[in-house]
Amino acid sequence: MATPDNAAPSTGVTTGASHSNLANAIRFLAADAVQKANSGHPGMPMGMADVATVLFTRCLKFDAAVPGWPDRDRFILSAGHGSMLLYALLYLSGYEDMTREQVENFRQFGSRTAGHPEYGHAAGIETTTGPLGQGLANAVGFALAERMRNARFGDDIVDHYTYVIAGDGCLMEGISHEAISLAGHLRLSKLILLWDDNSISIDGSTDLSRTEDQLVRFRASGWEAEAVDGHDPDAVAAAIERAQRSDKPSMIACKTVIGFGAPKKEGTASTHGAPLGEEEIAGARERLGWPHAPFDVPEDVLQVWRRAGARGAQAREAWESRLATLAVEQRAEFERSEAGRLPEGWTEAMAAYKRKISEEHPGWATRQASGKALEVLTASVPELVGGSADLTGSVLTKTSSTEPVTETDFSGRYIYYGVREHAMAAAMNGLALHGGVIPYAGTFLVFSDYMRPSIRLAALMGIRVVHVLTHDSIGLGEDGPTHQPVESLAALRVIPNLNVFRPADAVETAECWALALTADRTPSVLALSRQGVPAVRTTPVDENLSARGAYVLAEAAAGAGARRATILATGAEVGIALTARKILEDEGVATAVVSMPCWELFDAQDETYRDAVLKPGTARVAVEAALPQGWERYIGEGGGFVGMTGFGASAPAGKLFEHFGITPENVVAAVRARL
Repeated sequence: MATPDNAAPSTGVTTGASHSNLANAIRFLAADAVQKANSGHPGMPMGMADVATVLFTRCLKFDAAVPGWPDRDRFILSAGHGSMLLYALLYLSGYEDMTREQVENFRQFGSRTAGHPEYGHAAGIETTTGPLGQGLANAVGFALAERMRNARFGDDIVDHYTYVIAGDGCLMEGISHEAISLAGHLRLSKLILLWDDNSISIDGSTDLSRTEDQLVRFRASGWEAEAVDGHDPDAVAAAIERAQRSDKPSMIACKTVIGFGAPKKEGTASTHGAPLGEEEIAGARERLGWPHAPFDVPEDVLQVWRRAGARGAQAREAWESRLATLAVEQRAEFERSEAGRLPEGWTEAMAAYKRKISEEHPGWATRQASGKALEVLTASVPELVGGSADLTGSVLTKTSSTEPVTETDFSGRYIYYGVREHAMAAAMNGLALHGGVIPYAGTFLVFSDYMRPSIRLAALMGIRVVHVLTHDSIGLGEDGPTHQPVESLAALRVIPNLNVFRPADAVETAECWALALTADRTPSVLALSRQGVPAVRTTPVDENLSARGAYVLAEAAAGAGARRATILATGAEVGIALTARKILEDEGVATAVVSMPCWELFDAQDETYRDAVLKPGTARVAVEAALPQGWERYIGEGGGFVGMTGFGASAPAGKLFEHFGITPENVVAAVRARL
């Protein structure tokens, strides 16, 4: 393994801004920050410092002064535990909001330098990483978005690479297989993965848990793959240049020493996730010829780094000139979609569609209603990009406006993700984060468990992605309890900043789609029925009634002041609630039905509105073909619930609703018991 120039401790002092000293600036910023915080992961930043230095000083197209430049190369640290590598790079290259003070406050409350990189905390953090493999799968979405935007706007406007640093753990996670396979299938040639091949995991040598040949694995998935000495800067640079010329995605296995330079601990698991200790850091300083105090970077070294951060300015200015020469309409369309603004005309198209179905009263399954709404939306919003996990005909996410994306034609707007739910959700995050794309895709609600880590991260980041999750209850019928998601709604509703929509009919489905599109800082789930449902919104209204999360769909016949009972429901069970209301009203019990398509939006309303809808003091009963968790907030102490208490069964849907007691008669009985 090559030794970087100036790595030997012969003089014990720095000798200028050599590659080695540029890399050592990263190493000691990382080691000192972790030591000061008494928490963190110094080993990976120290081991990958040479690779990262080559990437940022020789290869990466970026301008630290204009970090949001749309045609910049994207850099993603999938091995997010090594966050100080990223923070050091951003500080050294001159990102304005990544100061020395931020580096010194690593992992402290209120700092930009969180334990793992968090999107939105600082410019240059392209995505939130930490759960291993997520960044790699995000990178597939970034690279795919680049190719799709390139197909739409051309090489002069969109032509950049996506680089991702991943570790052994990223490649062990199952999501990596899905992501690597998808990227290879689509031949995402602008995606370059730098694998930190240090042979160490937390438990010790990776020989304890894996023996596969990663180069063969990647090649089998359609990637270029080669191995280099990760401490030989020229070899790393040459490998990246070869990857840039490839017509496939590329993986470069960078053989490194974790904790490089630590005299007693380098190459061992002890450098992975704990401070090195003052004595070990002092020894590393002597060994690597870095006599500077913690967080001090010599001016000559810092200036070389700052020049690296500014070297993309000329390319950015040339890009801005090319953008300025675009036809006015095309430039406006690029800038609008890049900024995430929806186009003019889509609201009018949806309003006309909503009026039409309000008058026609279709009894569609809400998955079918979603497909109909998407026909309108995809025709009106060109950046809407759909897909599914091998369930297109079931989830109805493909429209006449969305042609397939293929390895030879990226001008389409529909992605066949295959049976890769986890990578699908993570790639959707990457598509959204890249900019210029609003991704949506579908699978069955029960498979949200496969997608949960990516959905959670979308909520944490506050990005606009839409998950179309169908077959939302025992109403799917004969496929049985393996596919009946009795617990999935509750599991999704507890994720902060996630809107979970469960519309009752075609009109509510259209309203929920409109809300999902306008929630630009909140991901959305649309939980949709397999079975047909009755139309419950049969009077056209311009207002989006679903926007408040819950509303009185049918007030007591004698008026709100006379209401004695309130039945709450979502989705297909709203029809059951309305039937129960009629029975109770015929008996003289003044009863209202409240449709609750989105709990999260309802919770955001003021107390006056919530009380007007729920009417505390009335007999309250909720009905939903799912487990009861969460309903206690709305039915109050002593309220009733009609729904599931365990797993479902395999049978026709009607038989299952009868067997499990989710019927109008049982709702009526639950109300009577509370009058």
